Amino acid sequence: MAANATIRIQQADFDVGHEIAALTKGRIDIGAVVSFSGICRGSENGEPIAALTLEHYPDMAEAEIKRHADEAISRWPLSGLTVIHRVGRIVPGENIVLVLAASAHRQAAFEAAEFLMDYLKANAPFWKREESTAGTSWIEAHDHDDAAAARWTKS
Repeated sequence: MAANATIRIQQADFDVGHEIAALTKGRIDIGAVVSFSGICRGSENGEPIAALTLEHYPDMAEAEIKRHADEAISRWPLSGLTVIHRVGRIVPGENIVLVLAASAHRQAAFEAAEFLMDYLKANAPFWKREESTAGTSWIEAHDHDDAAAARWTKS
């Protein structure tokens, strides 16, 4: 069975277990599912965070995530992918992002999930605004995120 990708950008929370069950239902070709779930922290560098607000360009974000999901499917022998990214106001303890990569074997699933998360963290068209006791501020990109994404560039 060919791999397919489910991509959703939504305000509503998601249930990781439900998403894994949906990805694997009726599939006997899947031997591994690797999941990454990003959760809003309650502090950054010792400073309390009240919430994150994520914004995006809807059509652009979906298209870019799909393009990278298609690349993952072409690079690794995957059985399926799920990428869910939340937008809107997210408070500490709530889910932000979920990447599920399914394959017959674990190595492909691990690598594909890591590839997608590195892309999402460094290059996906989302903008984060942090609320703290000091006020609100936009979160800048980090060099280490760019370096992690760059290692997947084909030479």
